[in-house]
Amino acid sequence: MVDETYSGGRLESAVRRAAHSCWAVFFFLLAVLPSIGLAQTSQQSKLTGSNPTPEAATPAILAAFDKYQVVAMPEGHRLKDVDDFVLSLIRNPAFPEKVNDIAVECGNSLYQPILDRYIAGEDVPFTEVRKVWRNTTVTMCGMSGFFEQLFPLVRAINQKLPAGKRVRVLAGDPPIDWDQVKNSQDAGVFLSKRDVSIASVMEKEVLSKHRKALMLFGTGHIMHGFDLSAVSMYEKDYPNVTFVIGDLGIFDTDLPTLSSSPFAAWPNPSLARINGTWLGALHLDHFIPPPTLIDKDCIVHSEFPERLQKSMEDFVDAFLYVGPQDLRLWEQTPADIALDADYMKELQNRESLQALPGVTVPSQSELNQEIVDGARNPMFVIPKPPDMKPFVQTCLEHQSHSKSPQ
Repeated sequence: MVDETYSGGRLESAVRRAAHSCWAVFFFLLAVLPSIGLAQTSQQSKLTGSNPTPEAATPAILAAFDKYQVVAMPEGHRLKDVDDFVLSLIRNPAFPEKVNDIAVECGNSLYQPILDRYIAGEDVPFTEVRKVWRNTTVTMCGMSGFFEQLFPLVRAINQKLPAGKRVRVLAGDPPIDWDQVKNSQDAGVFLSKRDVSIASVMEKEVLSKHRKALMLFGTGHIMHGFDLSAVSMYEKDYPNVTFVIGDLGIFDTDLPTLSSSPFAAWPNPSLARINGTWLGALHLDHFIPPPTLIDKDCIVHSEFPERLQKSMEDFVDAFLYVGPQDLRLWEQTPADIALDADYMKELQNRESLQALPGVTVPSQSELNQEIVDGARNPMFVIPKPPDMKPFVQTCLEHQSHSKSPQ
């Protein structure tokens, strides 16, 4: 369950709904604030290693394709600064010279034939091709304006390229057909196979064909040394072919001034390789909050499993810096999604199908209010974790009921 939290793209829900979404708690809620305190104190006491050297991000990433078959990086998860950088990278004239494929998390592989036709420039209605990202296993994908821009952008770029240079987009998500999903068990079959699906697509369409690909996925899917990540899965047969770029997550947040950041003098955007640096020596909990869980004795724990208690240089090769961490922007929900009442109702139904027993899914009015609140405050804010006492009490009551004589 811990692994699914990070590899399954649930960060978006935890970040925007933590105040009133208890389903994230039972999915091993991200306990943010205690981890931030740990990160800041540990940061000052464990800065060992050389200083990372920032490079201009775009040329550094393009140059990485000269050595590696795959460059894997975060695709934003509604972090606008990262999304904007990715769109800029793809628009660079040198990009099609280096890259054959773009593999995406927010793409239902069931619709790969439709996607291929659309990206190739054929006459495909937008209402048809948007099923690619609207009908995935992850609600975040269907709410994202980034993917509404990404696919048309690649299509437009291809129209200016000769056939042999055109970029293909690969959908990595399992081929879920929501019309056939009737309950949580049906949905769970596909949710449990997300990284397996990604690894399979990469092996079949990229690695075995000796093509070059940009992977756009949440960090949990692309880390080295994490046995449940897609990259680690295919690296068993294709080692040393992937350059992994991470994002800084919660690191360097809540600073008193911008000048107090170790990145204050870095150009924006930058890429910094971390092997042998103090940044690479820091552990995962400096960048991603450890999961909070309640054990069988109803005791609350907040820590990563042992296999994830390693230095970041074991998981990623470099970090992308896109400006001050406290000034990151949250991507707004596009109007065509927010005003599509039928689709919003369908998303709510999907959330209900995936919710654990006893968990209340936000109502339509609550979802609408979230969108309005997001427009009122476009800054990316790490929320306070919910009070765990009610969940501990529920656990104790369940435990007591289980022990009661029937």
